[in-house]
Amino acid sequence: MAMAKKKSKLKETNLTPKLYFAVRIRGAPGMRRKILDTLKILRMHKVNHGVLIWGTPSYKGMLTKCKDYIAYGVIDEKTLVRLLRVRGRVEGNKMLTEEYIKKLTDYKSFKELAKALLNGEIQYREKYIYKIKPVFRLHPPRKGHRGTIKKHYNEGGSLGNVGLYINEIIYKML
Repeated sequence: MAMAKKKSKLKETNLTPKLYFAVRIRGAPGMRRKILDTLKILRMHKVNHGVLIWGTPSYKGMLTKCKDYIAYGVIDEKTLVRLLRVRGRVEGNKMLTEEYIKKLTDYKSFKELAKALLNGEIQYREKYIYKIKPVFRLHPPRKGHRGTIKKHYNEGGSLGNVGLYINEIIYKML
């Protein structure tokens, strides 16, 4: 008898992973310890804190684990430029300006930095972007969240993977 060959379970991965933006929507009371620890690893310590996350399998697993407390989706370039300009901070809690971008990175403007982040050329882990804070402290959304904060996006709420709707959430929270 001939044995059947197993197919490889490895999927093709893109060279440039997608850039996700995740924002914490719900608080800590009644939360399981593992989920709280995962949120701490993702640097979302408080409600309305947002972070940029690259779409590696380990980060995707963390996002799905915390989906009951956060909203996340793929961010576009226009929104990322506005987010960096309005809510970007540098060490010492100073506003991120184009002078800081020229001084701390190899890029000259917000648009160039946003393109490099979206393409996966640079990440916050590398040594020349470490002085730019990775956490964006946002305002509560104008006119509230979509539906309720206790249901997922496909049930009429605003939790979990919201896809491109994350860009509207960011605009409401700036």
